[in-house]
Amino acid sequence: MKVGALKEIKPGEARVALTPDSAAQLQKLGHECLVQSGAGEAAGFNDATYEAAGVTVVADAAALVDGADIVIKVREPEEAEVKRLRAGQTLISFFWPAQNEAMLDAAKDTGATVIAMDMVPRISRAQKMDALSSMANIAGYRAVIEAGNNFGRFFTGQVTAAGKIPPARVLIVGAGVAGLAAIGTSTSLGAITMAFDVRPEVSEQIESMGAEFVFLEFDEPAQDGAATGGYAAPSSPEFREKQLEKFRELAPTTDIVITTALIPGRPAPKLWTEDMVKMMKPGSVIIDLAAEKGGNCDLTVMDERVVTENGVIIIGYTDFPSRMATQSSTLYATNIRHMMTDLTPEKDGVVNHNMEDDVIRGATVAHAGEITFPPPPPKVAAIAAKPKEKVKELTPEEKRAKEVAAFKAQTKQQVTLIAVAAVLLLAVGLVAPASFMQHFIVFVLSVFIGFQVIWNVAHSLHTPLMAVTNAISSIIILGALIQIGSSSLLITVLAAAGIFMASINIFGGFLVTRRMLAMFQKS
Repeated sequence: MKVGALKEIKPGEARVALTPDSAAQLQKLGHECLVQSGAGEAAGFNDATYEAAGVTVVADAAALVDGADIVIKVREPEEAEVKRLRAGQTLISFFWPAQNEAMLDAAKDTGATVIAMDMVPRISRAQKMDALSSMANIAGYRAVIEAGNNFGRFFTGQVTAAGKIPPARVLIVGAGVAGLAAIGTSTSLGAITMAFDVRPEVSEQIESMGAEFVFLEFDEPAQDGAATGGYAAPSSPEFREKQLEKFRELAPTTDIVITTALIPGRPAPKLWTEDMVKMMKPGSVIIDLAAEKGGNCDLTVMDERVVTENGVIIIGYTDFPSRMATQSSTLYATNIRHMMTDLTPEKDGVVNHNMEDDVIRGATVAHAGEITFPPPPPKVAAIAAKPKEKVKELTPEEKRAKEVAAFKAQTKQQVTLIAVAAVLLLAVGLVAPASFMQHFIVFVLSVFIGFQVIWNVAHSLHTPLMAVTNAISSIIILGALIQIGSSSLLITVLAAAGIFMASINIFGGFLVTRRMLAMFQKS
């Protein structure tokens, strides 16, 4: 099959769906690669680079579509591009079928097959084809860079001879792929980073990256925010009001806000209202990654930079991935290549469009003259963390009652053990000689005291503590030295063995301690 990459015609779009590296991988699958002249220029891939990789450079879009069996591109096609398609041909690109019904009808009428990269199901096997995540990752990173460019101050705090500089306070709304990328970038730059998400199960991810999760005191049991496929679900009106109340509380002290909240097939939810913007300090920055779907901020204008009356900067750019065109093109082309790998299972250059495959079926929105959107649910579970049960925090009275109950249970257990030990000692004492009982009582007391001392030490302290307190083994040596002069051969042998083993324990413990301390010494 011939795979051809079109040049993007949307103004400002710098990405390309085919790179020289991805072309080499497609050729290994048995495909021939074509690219429209100049398609990769803005992303740093000139025609000569493609030709060196064995790619045929075609003069214009019409010639490329006529010569290709599979047409690949980044942005959803324009009307003129759809009309060039023919029956039996395949288009792979972002398509957004729920928002582009007319375009979907036009594609169906051509008889071409359309694979929408934005419809790849979020299941484990399809992660390598998840172009939405690839682009969101870049958008989240770039959003922080763009915020820093407009903020005009340091992200990290500094103490200088000229005075102390406080760190920036960053709030990230939404902890999907873009949100997590923004969190990682913000914390790495030294900002005090907070993040909010309607899915409580992502709190551990946020905190593991060094950010603070913004909790809401909300008692609605059904509100966990998780929807099918790992996306966020719409919030209830009560939850939304509580959420906005929390954001109003944070707005006056927040320097940078990055919003990433999107719900598939719906307009972006309004989470940062006009009154919140007015509460922010002059020079604060809002980066709205949901601008293309209406924006999370009331004052966002798509593809524009707005400065409000109180000096807050609102960025509504929709081309963050395109602003890092080389990296974005590399990742997107890799997603396309993995999709082609699934379409070419025999690696013989022949496409097998298997509509029984979860990934292929889920991403196919038009096939054989029919609209196949929306797809049926995948047969395997989507990637979504299981919601954790909410742990109720105990009141001081409940904590005290729990501690008393635990103390009583422990005391009861110890009394029981002492009673059992007393009965055993009495039974042994009735039949054993007095000399044996003296040694036996010392042994039992040593075991009891040693167990109580070691058992109550935290596990995290065992290694350093035991390395030093092994010196207590010297007590064994003293006891053994006393017993080694006994008239009994058995006691003498046991005492000698005790001296030998305790010596190993002592010297070994101090050797381990010395080695541990050496690890922290500067060379």
